[in-house]
Amino acid sequence: MRAALFSTKPYDQSFFEAANETCRHELAFFEPHLDLKTVTLAAGFPAICPFVNDRLDRPVLEKLAQHGTRLVALRSAGFNHVDLIAARDLGLTVVRVPAYSPYAVAEHTAALILSLNRKIHRAYARVREGNFALEGLLGFDLNGRTVGIIGTGKIGTVMARIMNGFGCRLLAHDPFPNEECKELGVEYTALSDLYAASRIITLHCPLTPATHHLISDKALMQMQNGVMLINTGRGALIDTQAVIAALKSGKIGSLGLDVYEEEADLFFEDLSGRVIQDDVFARLLTFPNVLITGHQGFFTQEAMARIAETTLGNLSDFERGRKLNNAVRAEQVLR
Repeated sequence: MRAALFSTKPYDQSFFEAANETCRHELAFFEPHLDLKTVTLAAGFPAICPFVNDRLDRPVLEKLAQHGTRLVALRSAGFNHVDLIAARDLGLTVVRVPAYSPYAVAEHTAALILSLNRKIHRAYARVREGNFALEGLLGFDLNGRTVGIIGTGKIGTVMARIMNGFGCRLLAHDPFPNEECKELGVEYTALSDLYAASRIITLHCPLTPATHHLISDKALMQMQNGVMLINTGRGALIDTQAVIAALKSGKIGSLGLDVYEEEADLFFEDLSGRVIQDDVFARLLTFPNVLITGHQGFFTQEAMARIAETTLGNLSDFERGRKLNNAVRAEQVLR
């Protein structure tokens, strides 16, 4: 099957070509993001494979349908960037990669927690300059601390196992409590109770209309002073302006982000020779207690291989008329 892959880097091509040795699809790799300006590149391709920061709103989907695309094979688990209602109306099938490596994201979350707590990022810079002073690097034992996990799907469950290994008390919030988490001793509770009791709060829930800006002024007011907040889920789970105000007041003691609500024009690109035009993001970078990584939580060898294999498997299932176990439908956002 002919498929156009957008927002690709050399590492994407490497993993997809390796996985395609057995699938034998005809793949075309395009570095630009998919949007109204670049959608013509997809002309004649029955399938496209976009990434998380590609634009898949109604106007783009209409162009894709006009140009002969029938399948949108997402190279991600999240699908909040797709207008699923428009896709349904246009007869486009949407599939995704529901799970690639929950360990990758959960382990990256743990790395952010450890780095922020023990000020590893600051210590690294100091030592390189010959500064071995310990002032300002004081951390705390994770053992015995309360960690709040919002969202206990596959990633949240792995996160619970990791933090359980540190001897943390675990609170969680999820509309569908997970039995494996319960067996670990995780206590499911209301968000207000989780906010009030947690020294560390980490986000692993999907981005939906109900969770957009879940971390707001109101939510932050319910948290402990000096709380550590980690987001490796979706950028818009956090109201960035509210978080900046909380950093300035000391309500947030440390912030770890692998995602950002306006990341589309920033992440996955080398902008080291340019002035960043996003003033909100630039303000975040000024805080010494903020650690930001560029959406790399998923970026492990195992996850990249699984993403390629599952995406190509989705193409094969569609091409051969098999059941699409990874299909995403409009009803999932209309419920």
